Amino acid sequence: MKKITIAIDGYSSCGKSTMAKDLAKRIGYVYVDTGAMYRAVTLFALRNGLFADDGAVLTDELEKRMEEISISFKFNPETQKPDTYLNGELVEKEIRSLEVSNHVSPIAAVPFVRTAMVAQQQAMGQEGGIVMDGRDIGTTVFPNAELKIFVTASAEVRAQRRYDELVSKGMPEPYEDILKNVQERDYIDTHREVSPLRQADDALLLDNSHMTIPEQNAWVMEQFERVANPQCGL
Repeated sequence: MKKITIAIDGYSSCGKSTMAKDLAKRIGYVYVDTGAMYRAVTLFALRNGLFADDGAVLTDELEKRMEEISISFKFNPETQKPDTYLNGELVEKEIRSLEVSNHVSPIAAVPFVRTAMVAQQQAMGQEGGIVMDGRDIGTTVFPNAELKIFVTASAEVRAQRRYDELVSKGMPEPYEDILKNVQERDYIDTHREVSPLRQADDALLLDNSHMTIPEQNAWVMEQFERVANPQCGL
């Protein structure tokens, strides 16, 4: 069976990463969390004072320091999922904080940041056999991906999922603050000048507001089988 490229895009906190990780593990593909890459850049910027008092990115300073940022992924045998490393430091927990969530969309909208991350992502997926999720995978990073999925869910459902995730990690935040963050990120992601979030013309739409994870995984697996092994449907 030919190895294909799978692009999964969608709104924040709609379960893209969980879906992509589970699919990659099941079919033996490499998984790349592009959102984690932008979160890692955001963490670097926060640690190095690269935001103004009003939350704006100090782009001139950040651009000068982009070469200092190295992002990698290492498989965690305990969780059976990849962890994110920033300059060799495990930052998987730190990049999931609400502080990073509140600053990541402005970082992701910076043209030279997107250019650098897209180049890394394209290099990772040159040989196929990859599952990548983010905001512009099917439109910018891999416009020729054989399977594209666009995931959505209501803002309220996504905020509740994010709240539950943070509580499970011992990092609770008020639900109202999380909902506000989700809504603000939606606006920024869909209105930025460079690679705004949108559904690719040939992407399959999945609204998982009322789906369980097993139901979602079954649907995604069905789409993969249909595209990667079409003769099975004959």
